Amino acid sequence: MFLCCWLVLGALFPATLSINPGVKVRLTEKGIEYGRQLGMADMQQKLNSIQVPDFSGKQRVSPIGKVQYNLSNIRVLKVGIPKSSVDLVPGTGVRMSIGDAFISLNGNWRVKYLRIIKHSGSFELNVNGLSIATTISIKTDETGRPAVSSDSCSAAVGSAKVKFHGGASWLYNLFTRFIDKALRNAIQKQICPRATTVVSDLNPQLKTLNVLAKVDKYAEIEYSMVSSPTVLKSSIDLSLKGEFYNIGKHQEPPFSPAAFNLPPQNNNMLYIGMSAFTVNSAAFVYNNAGVLSLSITDDMIPKSSPIRLNTITFGVIIPEIAKQFPGLMMKLLVKMEKTPTLTFEPNNATVQATTTVTAFAIQPNSTLSPLFVLNLEASVSARMFVSEMKLAAAVTLNKMDLTLDKSNVGDFQVRSAFLYNNIQLAKGYPLPTIGKMKLMNTQLDVLKDYILIGTDVQFS
Repeated sequence: MFLCCWLVLGALFPATLSINPGVKVRLTEKGIEYGRQLGMADMQQKLNSIQVPDFSGKQRVSPIGKVQYNLSNIRVLKVGIPKSSVDLVPGTGVRMSIGDAFISLNGNWRVKYLRIIKHSGSFELNVNGLSIATTISIKTDETGRPAVSSDSCSAAVGSAKVKFHGGASWLYNLFTRFIDKALRNAIQKQICPRATTVVSDLNPQLKTLNVLAKVDKYAEIEYSMVSSPTVLKSSIDLSLKGEFYNIGKHQEPPFSPAAFNLPPQNNNMLYIGMSAFTVNSAAFVYNNAGVLSLSITDDMIPKSSPIRLNTITFGVIIPEIAKQFPGLMMKLLVKMEKTPTLTFEPNNATVQATTTVTAFAIQPNSTLSPLFVLNLEASVSARMFVSEMKLAAAVTLNKMDLTLDKSNVGDFQVRSAFLYNNIQLAKGYPLPTIGKMKLMNTQLDVLKDYILIGTDVQFS
């Protein structure tokens, strides 16, 4: 029983992928809508930062004649974006539109006419019918991360109405149409640069994609993009390499990822498809690192167990051991003969592992006396789940076929066993993430050749 547990524990270390992608990520319309909400909040902040410079001029007003005016300390009071949309342009990118937006501002005015008469006061400016349209392209940068850029932008202001208060405000109202136009143009010039900044501000966040995530001291997983993002009618798809490597040594496994397609689901914001190649690449990495081979001694067995790793316990099953090596402790060397293989079938994940188990008696001088060698074929079922930002598994050892390969203590009967032991691989390994992303309402399905994780996300 104990041996089975150790073998299973060694058999299901996480893994990864290559070109075909090992991992696919899909951002659905629901996810894009969440992105629109975040984007509009940022856009509102950017419009709040509009700075209209002081400006002055001269205007001839009948019957007074030439009037000198100055507008200063113009600041934004309120911004409203009642209508906005983000639409996907298949094969191209994203189109962001804003309509019927408004901006309320106030400021101070001064006027001088007839050379000696001066007045001052305050004014209100209401900008209405503001519309913005920008197209955004999505590509891959030099690090294998997604990157966005604003390809075009247009902005228009429907109207800008000024109302003056105090002093000779009646005078300003005589030529308000000239002021309206000047202020409208000053604001309109600042809109597209701010919309472009909203887009470019996404890139520092996209730079946080963990394209090379450390798993432990043996392995890291690569999530770089193997192709540019694919923009479809109702989703954006990313193809990630997702392959495990030994730290400091990027060696490709002797197998390649098979093509797979994500199903047309859209209940969640985000879907992550992880192929069997990803998991099997992990097994390749850990096997190369020697992690899947282990030595077992009695001090690794819980003290409460009545079964001890010594020749007394094994002598009950194999009497010759107790006769030749009485009262000695034992050691088991478990060696993975080939890399374990995981397969995904609908609602079922199975690992096949082939190992040898060599038993030794530990002499008083610490030398090892070989006793026997067993061949072991194990079949393990895995229940995959997501814990925080990691993929983990709980495994059950279903079947173990044992055969005697070699014996120095005479022949003995070896029987196949059907054992059920739940083992939690709680450590897991990291999923692709961006920034301070939290997964919510997460579901996991095992499908043909891959697992599908559907989740909503929240950014803090």
